[in-house]
Amino acid sequence: MRACRVCGRLYPDDARYCPIDGQGLYSATQVPVASDDSSGRVGQVLFERYQVRRIIADGGMGRVYEALDLIERRHVALKVLHPEVAKEEIAVARFKREFEVSAQLTSVHVVDVLDFRATSDGSYALVMEFLYGEELRATLRRERFITPERVVRMLAQVALALDEAHDKSLVHRDLKPENLFLCQTSDGDIVKVLDFGSVRDNTNTAKKLTVMGTTIGSPYYMPPEQAQGLESLDRRADVWALGAITYECIAGEVPFKGVNGPSILLEILTKEPAPPSQLAAGAKGDVPAGVDTAVLRSLKKNAASRTPSVGAFADEVGRAYGLDGDHRDWAVTTEQQLGRLIAARLPSLMEHETLPRVPLTATEIFFGNADGIGVSAPPVTAPPALRIAVSEPPPLRAAMSDIPPRRAADAGESSIELPASMLNRPTWVAPALVAVAALVAGVVLALLFI
Repeated sequence: MRACRVCGRLYPDDARYCPIDGQGLYSATQVPVASDDSSGRVGQVLFERYQVRRIIADGGMGRVYEALDLIERRHVALKVLHPEVAKEEIAVARFKREFEVSAQLTSVHVVDVLDFRATSDGSYALVMEFLYGEELRATLRRERFITPERVVRMLAQVALALDEAHDKSLVHRDLKPENLFLCQTSDGDIVKVLDFGSVRDNTNTAKKLTVMGTTIGSPYYMPPEQAQGLESLDRRADVWALGAITYECIAGEVPFKGVNGPSILLEILTKEPAPPSQLAAGAKGDVPAGVDTAVLRSLKKNAASRTPSVGAFADEVGRAYGLDGDHRDWAVTTEQQLGRLIAARLPSLMEHETLPRVPLTATEIFFGNADGIGVSAPPVTAPPALRIAVSEPPPLRAAMSDIPPRRAADAGESSIELPASMLNRPTWVAPALVAVAALVAGVVLALLFI
């Protein structure tokens, strides 16, 4: 490994200059480590193996460091819990589970977690592969839209990772642009799925770590069944989240918006988003009607009507852009080649108009039967029993995914709490309450004006 004497960053042996500082590189063991870490870890060698070089990022649960593996001579990232967080049993259990889940998954598109250990000062550390590139969130902030070929390649690679996890009854449950890391290469992005600490293990022997009446994840990418904390949550929750991410990549905005937590959840529960093609002005490429169909199908409120798997969703999007084959082929096809194939087919695809938006009745929407493409719904009032804490999406982070924060105000995470009694009711109860409340309000207004 080689290192920059100015910033301390580590680079492969064949690197000659630091792109950050423009300085020449030297053998990492010959570059002194400058410590500005209040915890005193920078400059230390943890577990007699990992030399801590610098801080990458700081979060509500812990700190991420860049380190040099002195035995394997490789670049790693260390995620270390804050001392107060290390005292919380659930937080430590989730932290350890990220290591255990990674050990079960063989896909190269899942970030490799190499080690989990207790530190000498009473905390815990995860050792992970170090990734060069940026989170999808950073790319979206800079470019707003993602090209069709880049979207197809990304979805194909995510499908390889998540379908394997789903086959093992593991649901990621926190997919969002912050947890998709893009490692740029000359052939295109190599996608890494990050942060399996919030995974839902649906095996019979799994230990449940989520408190009754709560759920975790980002509301902008959360399916209705997850928002309600339902036990029926399965792989189709990740299909919804990836569909919402794809919508944002194509349309330049999230499918469900709101000024606060209740308004976001209300849109998720009761509204159908506009087809992404209608919002894609200025997008990097036209959006065929088939893409609208594929994306909106992944966002069905009724999970039974939703695209059944992430692989099936990736296939639908790719074929809607005119590609032959399936996601296994596109995951290893260069971005440039995918771009040429899409460009050749796109003109004929765009000859067909986007399907019109057909309004559904309020009853169909309230009871989860909004199965048409591009439907719209009238606004309704939120049920009073819902209590939501939510924050805005997080700021751009460093080149390694930070630890997911433990409070709603940290890094865009949200916690949605529902009364325990509601969790035991059928899925139609909450929408029915909304309908009744709206009906009562309408009757009262009518009487006032008679």
